[in-house]
Parts: sequence; C-alpha cells; structure tokens
Amino acid sequence: MRLPKRGEKGFTLIELLIVVAILGVLAAIVIPNVGRFIGRGKTEAAATELASVQAAVFSMMVDRGLATMTGGDMAVTGNSSQEMAKFPSNTYPLYGANISGTIVNYVASTNTTGNYTVNAQGTVTQTATGY
Repeated sequence: MRLPKRGEKGFTLIELLIVVAILGVLAAIVIPNVGRFIGRGKTEAAATELASVQAAVFSMMVDRGLATMTGGDMAVTGNSSQEMAKFPSNTYPLYGANISGTIVNYVASTNTTGNYTVNAQGTVTQTATGY
C-alpha cells in the first residue's frame, strides 16, 4: 500500500453520506419489488401445477374411455396428499398407470406440492397450494 502524497485526499464525510443515502433509497425501492415477484412466482407455480393435474386427469379419463370415475377404492372424491400414484385412486392412478401392459405416467412426477380433490366427473380442485 502506498502512502498518500502531499495534496491527495480521500473522500469527505459528506460524499460518503450521499452514497449511503443513494444506496438506502435504491434498497427501499428494490426490496418490496423482489418480495412481490417471489409471491407472484409461487401463485403462478400453484396455478401451473393445478392445470397439469387437471390435464392429467382428463388424459387418463380419455385413455380409459371414462365418462365418470366410480367404484374401486375411490369414494367419488380423492385427496392427492402428495402421492399422484394413488390419486384420484389406486383404480385410476395418474402416475405409473398400467394400460394394457404399458406403464403410463400422466404427470411428470409422483409428488406434488399442493393437495387436490377430484369429483366423479374429473374436475380437479386445489385444496392447498403447499407454497
């Protein structure tokens, strides 16, 4: 480190205070916006997951030629409780379904973040987002 030469000076206290004030104003603007973006991202993720589960239920019903889902161990409505292999029921699984000897996955993963119910007509309702 070199020694300052005669006549060289550092920053004044006022200059440092101005920089700190500018940084404070920027932080006051940026931090609330970041919080909003995070909240909106979680809302969009929950809506996307609901749309995926609804599409999976419709696909499963079309593949199996079902107008309504009844019988088996499903009491007309089922709750996903994070396990898509058992939702809406073991009779109509969305993950690992065995159709004519072929394993079919209607959803990308056996686990979901939210909880869902499905009625006999195949309409999915999100009961908890999980976010």
